[in-house]
Amino acid sequence: MVAIAAAPTPAGLSVAGQYAIATMFFAGFLWVTGTLPLAVTALTIPVLLTGTGIYESMDTALAGFADHIVFLFLAGFMLANGIQKYDIDRRIALYTIAKMGSSPRRLVLAIMIVTAVLSMWVSNTATAAMMTPIAVGILTQVLDRDDLASSQEPAPDADAADTAETATDGGAVGSTGDFTNIQISMLLGTAYAASVGGVGTIIGTPPNAILVGQLNAILDYEIGFADWFLVGFPIVVVTLPLIWFLLTYVLYPPEIPQVDQARSIAREQLEAEGELDPRGKRVAMIFAATAGLWMLGGLGNLFEPFLSSAWMTTLFGGDGMSVFGVEGHQGLLYYVMVGVAAVPALVLADTMEWDELVDIDWGTLLLFGGGISLANALADTGATKWIAETVFSGLVGAPIVLVIGAVVLLVIFLTEMTSNSATTSIIVPILISLGSVFSATLGLTDFSTALFLSVSGAIAASFAFALPVATPPNAIVFGSGYIKQRHMLRTGLILNAIMTVILTGIIWLLFTFVWPHLLW
Repeated sequence: MVAIAAAPTPAGLSVAGQYAIATMFFAGFLWVTGTLPLAVTALTIPVLLTGTGIYESMDTALAGFADHIVFLFLAGFMLANGIQKYDIDRRIALYTIAKMGSSPRRLVLAIMIVTAVLSMWVSNTATAAMMTPIAVGILTQVLDRDDLASSQEPAPDADAADTAETATDGGAVGSTGDFTNIQISMLLGTAYAASVGGVGTIIGTPPNAILVGQLNAILDYEIGFADWFLVGFPIVVVTLPLIWFLLTYVLYPPEIPQVDQARSIAREQLEAEGELDPRGKRVAMIFAATAGLWMLGGLGNLFEPFLSSAWMTTLFGGDGMSVFGVEGHQGLLYYVMVGVAAVPALVLADTMEWDELVDIDWGTLLLFGGGISLANALADTGATKWIAETVFSGLVGAPIVLVIGAVVLLVIFLTEMTSNSATTSIIVPILISLGSVFSATLGLTDFSTALFLSVSGAIAASFAFALPVATPPNAIVFGSGYIKQRHMLRTGLILNAIMTVILTGIIWLLFTFVWPHLLW
């Protein structure tokens, strides 16, 4: 960091921009290596930004920590606590398994679908933490044995280790010792579904929120909840079945004859849960109302013919006069306002105590704040524009598909080496600045190009499947001890290559036919 800050200032870069790049290197190095917890590193950013004189005031350097997206995720975490307290998520999982798990492949699909759906509304980390023990419990019943193969178990002997690839599941691809194909496919499917499902909504995974916050900070542009859903959900719908097919038909086809016992156990456990008590029902109603209002807030155009301008301003936001007699209004259906309002609703409905609400991942919120503060500094000093023009100018004039593929591949590669949150915090400001570099190539304005490239990068950050460090769901499933790293590495490398191609194609289609009508 000191070497970067003390080096001669390159042409086209200000001294403040040079110090901002030095700060980015400092934070990025610590995030990648994990030398300090991610949140602790994030807290050093405003100190460095003010200490080096990039900002005159600490208030400016700390502004990112008060960004609206931080409070949206705070509300999402607290809503998730309510859902988990009353086992609503577990009930959904058991119900889906009991209804869909009629064959080994359908059982894996049921686990993946419920994981992806929950991950859209509850953080993918919490979803993976909840679904992994459910998957392990199901596997115990399916395999009809007390203990699953564990990565902590040593190989019995050298011969067993040498023949592990062909000894189990009748020689099916990917079998390793006692690690049966259905065990590997179900656990990896749980991790991958949590990551992919999080793409569907803004609150599903931190990279989405980091992108939204930085777009607001750098471009003063707001992606609505419904806008993101219409972009992210189609990607989930396309990629989730494809990953399931590759896991269960190509890489690890399960060869157990039937899974009736697992369905029976799921029904029994669902019955044992009993009827949801009145407080649980109120939590479910508050969550459903919140999710519904999140979506409704992005559909203002549908109501414009039926509402007066004052009511449109009051409900959906605008610069005109509201029903309260003041000019300009954020809109009562603004998704951050709706999310934050859900927190006191949980307390007023007598469903949650404050001590239960505050048991959330505060570190992730601090990471958001640090990332946004860093993005602000890089943009304010012109550093991201200088990086974009210097590093990526070689791709100017390249076909659009090549540009998309390069962004997707770069982000997936970076995400494999560090957390997707850290990767997004570093790369999104650079992708936003690429708008001025590639606007002529893509035939769009600087703003539209910046939006397109940064959204593509944030989506790609959820598709790193090869290493435990890449995403929290990967780390949680690997940490369970029921798969080995070589299972995830082998499968992840194959999926990374395939998903790079698939994502490039999907993003190009959305860019050509959908996004121009939604995001700009």
